[in-house]
Amino acid sequence: MGFITAKDGTGIYYKDWGSGPVVTFSHGWPLSADAWDGQLLYLVQNGFRVVAHDRRGHGRSDQASAGNDMDGYADDLAAVIEALDLTEATLVGHSTGGGEVARYIGRYGTGRVAKAVLISAVPPIMVQTPDNPEGLPVQVFDELRANLFKDRSQFYQDLAQMFYGANRPGAKVSKGVLDQFWLWSMQSGMKNAYESIKAFSETDFRDDLAKFDVPTLVMHGEDDQIVPVKDSARKTAQMISNAQEIYYPGAPHGMTATLQDQINNDLLAFLRN
Repeated sequence: MGFITAKDGTGIYYKDWGSGPVVTFSHGWPLSADAWDGQLLYLVQNGFRVVAHDRRGHGRSDQASAGNDMDGYADDLAAVIEALDLTEATLVGHSTGGGEVARYIGRYGTGRVAKAVLISAVPPIMVQTPDNPEGLPVQVFDELRANLFKDRSQFYQDLAQMFYGANRPGAKVSKGVLDQFWLWSMQSGMKNAYESIKAFSETDFRDDLAKFDVPTLVMHGEDDQIVPVKDSARKTAQMISNAQEIYYPGAPHGMTATLQDQINNDLLAFLRN
């Protein structure tokens, strides 16, 4: 565990646990690598080496003024992979991290990649455009930016409810899960989190997805209130040759926490296949 230096001098924190086949993890907005701990420990216990980094501006990484876009995120993932000389790695990305994985493959190819996993991921493109009429209006993301700027602490507390589906009737989401979302989110830099909204919502990943030539698993909750499944995973799976798909009825965006055991088992099965 420690830091690597990205090409622009930004310090990127990472943790590197276990030994065996390598699996890297790219986290969602506006969290940190700690959001993956339930998966990291499980895979270490099952014979894998796991590497997870804090995206620039998030967690323990430097709060860089520049590079808060998908190209910058992909370059930072590449810096981690190259600094640790990782090969035959499975790249796992959740939400914004799924976009990071897609852009990495788009920019760097799959020479060091064995497989890919996209969980509740933002590709192919979230925002509504003339050639993506089913997307979310840009006003949705403008409101996110406005609320973040106005009172980011309360904004993150409110967002946690949707993130984990705690606002649904009968939901059983612990206060601890909601509190940790707020804690991780507050560790991100204001400028970094603000600019990341544009990165995850407006980046077009369609050309990146066309470059996927490794076994890929697409996993998504059918009650995702953050990244609607019909405009993301179902389209993404059609753009990746022979992609495997798993959809979870009633599951929220943050299903890696709310369905931790099921997600872990499905992930392990794909890694061992």
